[in-house]
Amino acid sequence: MNKKLLCAALLAGVGLAQAANAQDFDDRWYLTGSAGFNIQDNDRGTRNAPFVGLGVGKFLNPNWSLDGELNYQNPEMDDNQDLNWSQYGISFDARRFFNAEGRNWAPYILMGLGYQRSEQEFDNFPSPNSPGERKDGNLAAKLGVGIQSALAGKRAAIRTELAYRADFDDGDFGSGSGGAALEGDDWYGDILASVGIVIPLGAPAVAAVPAPVAPACADLDDDGDGVNNCDDKCPGSQA
Repeated sequence: MNKKLLCAALLAGVGLAQAANAQDFDDRWYLTGSAGFNIQDNDRGTRNAPFVGLGVGKFLNPNWSLDGELNYQNPEMDDNQDLNWSQYGISFDARRFFNAEGRNWAPYILMGLGYQRSEQEFDNFPSPNSPGERKDGNLAAKLGVGIQSALAGKRAAIRTELAYRADFDDGDFGSGSGGAALEGDDWYGDILASVGIVIPLGAPAVAAVPAPVAPACADLDDDGDGVNNCDDKCPGSQA
C-alpha cells in the first residue's frame, strides 16, 4: 500500500471514529415529567402524599446529565386535615450513569441541591386569628438512585427513581403545637419514589458518512496490460 492509500485510510478511520463518538450519547435538550409518592418525615406530623415534577435537562457527556426540576406536594396534617400544608421547590440534579455496551438501560446515582418553600396553616387557638399561617423557604439537598432506558436516537425514555431529600426547614409548626415551632428539628428527611418520562427536543443527530476514497492511479490499470496507470505511458491504449 503506497503513502496515498495509507493517508486516505487514516483519514477515513478518523472520520469513522468521530462519527462513532458523536453517537456515544444524545446531547439534545430534553423535558422531564414525573409523578410519585412522597413519604414524609414522621416528625412533621403530616401524612404521606403524592407529588409531581417537571423539568428540563441535558447530557453533558455519555455518563453525566444535569437537570433543573420543579416539584409540588400537598400533604395533610395528621391531627387536622382541614389545615393546609403545601410544599414546592426547585432542584438542580446531577446524575451519573453507569453505561454498558449492548445494554439499552443504565443505572445511575443522583446528587441534587435546591430550594424548597412551605406554606403551612397551624392551630393558633385561642387566638381569633386561628388558624395561623407560615410561609418560608429554605435550602434542600437530595441523594438517590435510579434506572433510565436509553435515550440516544429515541423519542422518549423512561426513568424510575428513589431519592432522599433533606429539607432544612427549622421553623415548621407541628400539628396541635399551639403556634409554636417544633423544637430540635433543624431539618427533615423525606423519601421520594417516582416514575418519569424523558422527552428529547428536536431530531436526533445523524452521524456523518465519510466520503468514499477515490482509488489512486497506482491501483488502476485501464488498458489491462499489467502496468498501473501511474507507470503506464499509454494508460488509455486499447487493451
